[in-house]
Amino acid sequence: MYATWVLTALLAWPLITGAIVMLVPSRMAKHVALVASLIEFGISVPVWWTFIPGTGMQLVADHAWISAWGIRYTVGVDGISLFLVLLTTFLMPLSILGSWSYIMKRENGFYALLLVLTTGMIGVFVALDLFLFYVMWEVMLIPMYFIIGVWGGDNRLYAAIKFFIYTFFGSLLMLVAILVLYLHAGRETGVYSFGYMHLLSHVATLGSIAWWLFGAFFLAFAIKVPLFPLHTWLPDAHVEAPTAGSVILAGILLKMGTYGFLRFALPFFPAVALHQTVQLIIVVLSLIGIIYGGLVAMVQPDFKKLIAYSSVAHLGFVMLGIWALTLQSVQGALLVMINHGISTGALFFLVGMIYERRHSQLIEAYGGIARVVPLFAAILTVVSLSSIALPGTNGFVGEFLVLLGAFRTYPVAATIATTGVIVAAAYLLTALQRVIFNPLTSHENEKLTDLTPRELAVLVPLLVCILWVGVYPKPFLRRMEPSARALIQQVRPGLVQGDAP
Repeated sequence: MYATWVLTALLAWPLITGAIVMLVPSRMAKHVALVASLIEFGISVPVWWTFIPGTGMQLVADHAWISAWGIRYTVGVDGISLFLVLLTTFLMPLSILGSWSYIMKRENGFYALLLVLTTGMIGVFVALDLFLFYVMWEVMLIPMYFIIGVWGGDNRLYAAIKFFIYTFFGSLLMLVAILVLYLHAGRETGVYSFGYMHLLSHVATLGSIAWWLFGAFFLAFAIKVPLFPLHTWLPDAHVEAPTAGSVILAGILLKMGTYGFLRFALPFFPAVALHQTVQLIIVVLSLIGIIYGGLVAMVQPDFKKLIAYSSVAHLGFVMLGIWALTLQSVQGALLVMINHGISTGALFFLVGMIYERRHSQLIEAYGGIARVVPLFAAILTVVSLSSIALPGTNGFVGEFLVLLGAFRTYPVAATIATTGVIVAAAYLLTALQRVIFNPLTSHENEKLTDLTPRELAVLVPLLVCILWVGVYPKPFLRRMEPSARALIQQVRPGLVQGDAP
């Protein structure tokens, strides 16, 4: 019985409670939103326990929607989408709780948009009908635009419009590609349907048009990743967004691009994706993202922008792992996606918390605060070490598997990518030194207060996940392995390099 309604509940509940949040008194909005998001997380947790590795799509719901156009409401999860759904429901209540002290205007709208955004993000990860997928892809775009544009920093309108234009442009090209797939499969079979499996079973006869369709999907997903050189919207959006917006943007929205490659671009167009020229272009762009993102982060005076550029580097590892297409690299890419959401989300929370006290994101504004706010300094140190992939933390497991798996396919690229780990250590440890260990640079820093119980409630769950994945990743790897193996077999039949770690 649970399987028949859970995904629908995860999609419907945030929409319903978002409408309720708009109607309650402003002083109650954050409380209602927090309770709603905690219930959403509670609904999603049993999915972890009921998920059976190796049995394909699970918790599938399939109902007629717009029958005349072959559009159905079809949702399901496998080992690729499972963790992204759980990451979404895990980060959302933390984002709401982390926003309590600084969202003082139009609170109802802010928290309602976060809940609507939850529906859009989960919908992207569970949709098995391409029309439904596109609707959810667009649903999440609007709330984030307003979250940045209304509650962001001084340059928020520029950042919001830039984010919207970049994403919407790629989305329109993807819509055209989806319609071409729909019409092609319909002419082949006489059955017009947007169903994932229906379209997937007829892509082999696309011919040369597959190159154009892959290009459309590639552009939409590459912008969202973002893959160099399509990343320029990201630093502006991160810097101007409120803390919750930055956390959700880095933790979940960027993963929609890499998820799109895994779910659609590779399975639908394997011949194009594995063409030697395409592989070379994507691997080179991934390497540029890893190195360039790290080098640019090194010279950033703004702590938030430093973290934004670090995301470009981390997602470069994900793209390298996906295109290496070995079992270890694909599992590693999935783990980096999860770990980036946890560690980078924690970094944005920490920057937001210190900004509330000091009202500055500049690294040079701090220094020597370790003895003033020791708890904050300790947590910032642990999270920074996880972001640079220190063994024993979550970051190490994912990046190690990516490099191990990629070395089988692209030994030179994997070797170059290892320098990205060194660069990450350089920019984050330097920033850490300047922020918390250098001599005090201002008397204002002597008046800083340490973390409150509410802030600890936001950060402790993230710390638990950092250590859990770093010390005992087996439950994650076991659930994602069959789906990763099936993806590789589907894209490159007869070849699965490497056994499960």
